[in-house]
Amino acid sequence: MFEVKALLFDVFGTVVDWRTGIARDVKVIADKHNISINPDDFADAWRAEYQPAMEEIRQGRRDFTILDKLHLENLKKIAPRYNLDSLSNEEYNFLVTAWHRLPGWPDSSEGLNKLKKKFILATQSNGNIALMVNMAKYSSLNWDVILGAEVVGHYKPEPEAYQKACSALNLKTTECLMVAAHDDDLKAASLQGMKTAYVHRPFEYGREKLFDLAEVDDYKGDRDWDIVSADFHDLANQLGC
Repeated sequence: MFEVKALLFDVFGTVVDWRTGIARDVKVIADKHNISINPDDFADAWRAEYQPAMEEIRQGRRDFTILDKLHLENLKKIAPRYNLDSLSNEEYNFLVTAWHRLPGWPDSSEGLNKLKKKFILATQSNGNIALMVNMAKYSSLNWDVILGAEVVGHYKPEPEAYQKACSALNLKTTECLMVAAHDDDLKAASLQGMKTAYVHRPFEYGREKLFDLAEVDDYKGDRDWDIVSADFHDLANQLGC
């Protein structure tokens, strides 16, 4: 087994269940105004604006902007589709900060505590610092340090996002393990020399989005990351925690 000193985590989808959290809070607002919407569809539509908004920054077409602000812009962009374009500023803020109140997956909090006994644990997320801190408090995520886009001024999968996060810990990329449920994130990290650990989150986009229920259990396939794990408990076991 390879030696690493720090574990850097993707957060949305890997550590927390963003879809459930967003659907929960938009339902609160929709019910308040007697608006009929599918909360899960709303969550998916809002999330679909995530990458395009960041790509404007990656391509240099706008200055670096924190995710909270991008979330607000994207919310107002999709709101008319769901008859939510007449909300108060307070209600818009409630929805934007729903991203601060996302529930962890059932194994996340306890699994992180196991891993923390042996490794430095850091976020490697596109979320801004306040978002990550509030989420950590809400879902009992015991990080050693908050790293990610706002700290390094770059959004994943830009190379600098990974390089500067490792550098902030005074570590080489080869001394850090990127943990994610997304193959594209792991590929980008591996290109910078980081070790990689895949964590299986089959229900990130909801149970109804699984075309084949076999995917729940049969997830290793041809994945050739350094570690392929079922959840954080399995990851901890494989890392000797």
